[in-house]
Amino acid sequence: MLFIEYPKCTTCKKAKKWLEDNGVEFTDRHIVEDNPSKEELKEWYQKSGLPLKRFFNTSGNKYKEMKLKDKLVEMSEDEQLELLSTDGMLVKRPLLIGETFAIPGFKEQLWEEVCK
Repeated sequence: MLFIEYPKCTTCKKAKKWLEDNGVEFTDRHIVEDNPSKEELKEWYQKSGLPLKRFFNTSGNKYKEMKLKDKLVEMSEDEQLELLSTDGMLVKRPLLIGETFAIPGFKEQLWEEVCK
């Protein structure tokens, strides 16, 4: 499993601890130092079955500074993926990626279902 995080993020710390406490094997990846590519994001988005907007860090400063709430509705899926791939701080975190799933954000119950 791939665990993508921003180490200073408290939710990411909580999620990482949950993975460790539950004996889940994972590979750790720093979202800013190793930002997901457009191709990776597209694959994860398709695996997730979620709207693409769920992959944006809507509570982040960069999202707010760029006024993306208003801009995203006018952007194509391809343009949104391109934008996400430019900066790890725009991407919702943590991200948990498995063979058949991709989950943006930490929802303990959901993580439990895919990790057990």
